[in-house]
Amino acid sequence: MQQSWEEETGTCKSTLPRSLSGQYVGSFAYLTIKDRLPVILTRVVDTVYKHRIVASEQHGQEGGNDCVDIVSRLSKLKHEMQTNKYILEIEDGNKDVSIWKQVLKEETERNEGEAPKFFKAAWLYTECYMYRKIMESIALSCHLKEFDPFGEQKRNALYDCLKPASLLIQYLHDSIEAKKNPNDMLSEFIQMSLWGNKCDLSISAGVENSQKVSPLCQLQELKSKILINKTGLVWDELKQAKSIGSVRIDFILDNAGYEFLSDLCLAECLTRLNLVDDIHFHCKAMPWFVSDVTPVDFAWTLDVLGGNENQGLSNLSKSIRQKLEDKSWSMESHKFWTTPHSFASMETVSPELYRDLTKSNLLIFKGDLNYRKLVLDRDWEHTVPFKEALHGFHPTALCALRTSKADLIVGLSEGLAQKLEAQHPGWMVSGEYAVIEFCEKMS
Repeated sequence: MQQSWEEETGTCKSTLPRSLSGQYVGSFAYLTIKDRLPVILTRVVDTVYKHRIVASEQHGQEGGNDCVDIVSRLSKLKHEMQTNKYILEIEDGNKDVSIWKQVLKEETERNEGEAPKFFKAAWLYTECYMYRKIMESIALSCHLKEFDPFGEQKRNALYDCLKPASLLIQYLHDSIEAKKNPNDMLSEFIQMSLWGNKCDLSISAGVENSQKVSPLCQLQELKSKILINKTGLVWDELKQAKSIGSVRIDFILDNAGYEFLSDLCLAECLTRLNLVDDIHFHCKAMPWFVSDVTPVDFAWTLDVLGGNENQGLSNLSKSIRQKLEDKSWSMESHKFWTTPHSFASMETVSPELYRDLTKSNLLIFKGDLNYRKLVLDRDWEHTVPFKEALHGFHPTALCALRTSKADLIVGLSEGLAQKLEAQHPGWMVSGEYAVIEFCEKMS
């Protein structure tokens, strides 16, 4: 930890570590802004430019002009990022604009009146801003406002993973039929949901990164890569909640494709084991970090599963549709999930969302970005307890399933980080190591 400062938190001050930022040359944040984000932007430019033919067929010359204008705006954004220009306001008129304007105002005030720049601002802000600007460039078009520049990548990733997904479904069915130990089943499907997080198109800059082999045979081998495993506490929390009454669980989703399918399998496992009664899935309100699940992705995934010749996949779609219809499962989205705010700000920024989450018995946060937002995306000492790094975000019990793809992690035992760094340099950003973190419900 290289520095800290006093930050206002309500009526008291607390010392927080510095935010991860591109201003620290050589850091993962710096390399992301310098190398990975421009590649993602270039891929989006290529996608939009290729789409101009379809857009012209659908909307005439105006559709083609839309594509040219979007490309122009994205090229300008890429230049601004690479030359470390000032971050500008979002101006597309969408419902979240006031949130982004307020964040920019606060960042400018913190910077003594100077607007933040791409490399100098907090990495979380810069990265979220880039994705929001991509969507602004599309929202400002005449005919392509609903266009998902990552849609084709997500669709290909789903098609590529249907075989291993079918094996997961069959394994769940066989385990239920064999009356396998429920605790063991929950542990296995939590781990499969965890390792599904390795399939992340934003960390690979949009390059194909889908699951093509069954993870079942890998679970034992991968166990040693789980640096923190609080699965037992998740089981205890659910059993305790179930003994009292009806149980609600919320999934704050991450990637579409294989990871989402592994999340659905975990949800099915929880339901079939009679551990939960009510499941809420939280999607992103707009295309986000390349492969994150949107409501469109959610619905399209069920369509693909339902039309598949594999009976396990088609039955899964049918089962999910029935649960959505009887409202025991629900899919929802909220603008807060696509802001640059850490979750410690939720109660202030989106109090209605925070209040709703307090009704849940357990929140399951999937993936690296959700983990970063949970722990404020700051340079914590690796041994700082997870609960402390949440910085007051505690609407209910919560679990984080995350493969590590950014250089921050908390809750490790003394000396473990140093040992890993000596043996496996880059261990924090490779996605090879993971955590199953847990914070109990406040009494």
